[in-house]
Amino acid sequence: MEKMYIQITSGRGPAECCRVVSKVVELILKEARQKGVYAEVAEREEGEMNRTLLSAILFLAGEELDSFVDSWEGTVQWIAQSPYRKFHKRKNWFVGVQCLPVFEENQWNERELRIQTLKASGPGGQHVNKTESAVRVTHIPSGISVTASDERSQLQNKKQAIERLKIKLAAYEQERSMAFIQENWQNHNELERGNPVRVIRADLD
Repeated sequence: MEKMYIQITSGRGPAECCRVVSKVVELILKEARQKGVYAEVAEREEGEMNRTLLSAILFLAGEELDSFVDSWEGTVQWIAQSPYRKFHKRKNWFVGVQCLPVFEENQWNERELRIQTLKASGPGGQHVNKTESAVRVTHIPSGISVTASDERSQLQNKKQAIERLKIKLAAYEQERSMAFIQENWQNHNELERGNPVRVIRADLD
């Protein structure tokens, strides 16, 4: 069985793009169920407006995932009137869908990491973990950090935290690329920009 992470990002675009992210997540989850692909939201970053997402990371598992992901990977163009700005002229909103290129071991520089141990949180009282088994790993250049505390072993939590950090760093790089596109969308022909893999016409309400 193949496994894969994909990211849907607004590229820090306006609220309309963040709404498109949440709608695209819904569509991918629905289509995955129809095609027998296991899909779940691994991480999401909420937008400022209700029912919007700055970005989301999905975990996928199943057979022949490449063909499923290929049908979504790239720029998605959503054509709709803004639900937030009634008289806004722009009707084309773009989000990026990308497979996350998780760093390989030979690309990983542990000298750029700050690793801290801390007490794992628990339900309280006598059940709280008194040992420092939880691990926080921070990527110093970007400031991105993750914490793992699911395992009793500090070593296992460190390994889990580093794997999570690889995914977040890959997502960070994808968001930076999409942010550049969003900032410069008006300089491109909207129908050609990014050669959208899908063009969707539907309300964003």
